[in-house]
Amino acid sequence: MPGLLLGPLLRYVGETDAVIWVETDGPCQVEVLGTRDRTFCICGHHYGLVRAEGLEPGTWHEYEVLLDGRRVWPQPSSEFPRSAFRTYPKDGPLQLVFGSCRLAVPHEPPYSLRKDEDPRGREIDALRTMAMQLRNEPRERRPDVLILLGDQVYADELPPATAAFVESRRDTTEPPGERVLDFEDYTRLYRESWEDPAIRWLLSTVSTAMIFDDHDVHDDWNISAAWLEEMRSHEWWNEHIVAALSSYWVYQHLGNLAPAAHREDALLARVKQAGDGEHILREFAARADREASGARWSYCRDLGRTRLLVIDSRAGRVLEEGARSMVDDEEWAWIEEHATGDFDHLLIATSLPWLLGLGMHYVEAWAEAVAGGAWGERWKGVGERVRRAADLEHWPAFQGSFARLGDLQRSVAAGERGRPPASIVTLSGDVHHAYLFEVAFRPEAGVRSAVWQAVCSPYRNPLNARERRAIRVGGSRPFAAAARALAHTAGVRDPEIRWRLTDGGPWFDNQVASLLVDGRKMRMRLDKAVPVNAQEARLERVLDRRLA
Repeated sequence: MPGLLLGPLLRYVGETDAVIWVETDGPCQVEVLGTRDRTFCICGHHYGLVRAEGLEPGTWHEYEVLLDGRRVWPQPSSEFPRSAFRTYPKDGPLQLVFGSCRLAVPHEPPYSLRKDEDPRGREIDALRTMAMQLRNEPRERRPDVLILLGDQVYADELPPATAAFVESRRDTTEPPGERVLDFEDYTRLYRESWEDPAIRWLLSTVSTAMIFDDHDVHDDWNISAAWLEEMRSHEWWNEHIVAALSSYWVYQHLGNLAPAAHREDALLARVKQAGDGEHILREFAARADREASGARWSYCRDLGRTRLLVIDSRAGRVLEEGARSMVDDEEWAWIEEHATGDFDHLLIATSLPWLLGLGMHYVEAWAEAVAGGAWGERWKGVGERVRRAADLEHWPAFQGSFARLGDLQRSVAAGERGRPPASIVTLSGDVHHAYLFEVAFRPEAGVRSAVWQAVCSPYRNPLNARERRAIRVGGSRPFAAAARALAHTAGVRDPEIRWRLTDGGPWFDNQVASLLVDGRKMRMRLDKAVPVNAQEARLERVLDRRLA
């Protein structure tokens, strides 16, 4: 009899439809809310993507999962409430939770196979802490959407069960070392990352929107053309990048999309028609890696009157020095199209922050300019080495895209693309600390929306004391003045906007952020995970700020 290996994951939710994802241990028919669909196969693994349609708008839907008619979810011994979700529109405030970077080491010893690992196990998992709190609260208090802004899995920093599996398959003293290599490795990594009972229940009852960042693939993924050329020279890299993108498509990307998009997806149709879609998906992943236009990972969701626009800031990069861009022109046109419309709030989600502290902004812009030849040929290598050593890869390291994203927000906020929303908030992660920036445009820009950059990271992977000191120094005024002067020597221009840190940040704990949307009003909250005793933890509020 078929069994449930992973999931269910509640993914897209609309007014009359929802998408539920599962992984099973064999081929079968998956049934949810009266809708049935056959599993499809990739590399001998079986996945179900049920598109439940015709649902009643604005109501709660409690669901079970049946495999070949046998109920496998909820599990009989579960200590968690039954999985349920509410379709749109809501009759009360909308709650969105966001953040990034969750290293899935165990929650009790032994944390890792490696002797040099942090004996605390990277401290308390904030996402799991949230799940444990929610299980005892009414379902009306559950978030409507959980936005996972990258590093859902760490392909280059393995949790113990995955590490043991990889070591059983090959000699990890040889390249690529202690990291996942192929699709089979990735299936184990996703399973270990998502199978904890609290996380599994949370993902079954809160709709999720995901986008990858570098550790889902490899540290510093696509930081520059020189980096990419070097990685492609390694014999193992092509196998790894194909597996990374193939597994991302299966485990993360498909569920981001609405049922209508699934019906029009020619790749999904081919995979489902094949006995095993491995070769079809490998061909797609290889093309997506080699061509910026080979795939579009960005997507858009409307959450009632709030638009969520998720931008891929990793896979679709143009890396040619002198013409660097976060996405190509075709994808940028798609982004502009979906930033246009009539909504109360525009949320721009991108794994990498658009805005950093001013000093780091200028350092990233300087490194890009020098690596591109601003100080002459002899200094190009210096710029590249600094860029990699300091992870200078965020939007300020792509100055053309940085300015373009700022101008897009200005045009939306000024009413050039429809009625100005009450707020425009860029949501990001990656940097392993949290902060909130208030953004100001020139008076003549005619901006009528509140504009913010909100960053929350990590769910579970805090910085050490030395790294925290470096962040504080990088955010200081003397450092900003020195970095600005250095950047000017490379021809870097001052940005057209200004931004300031609010409410005493940054914050360095394992943490989760939330947005509460009530009509054209919005609040942001930030909660850190703190211990109650040796077995329990709770979330403690550190920020509560009105944004609109």
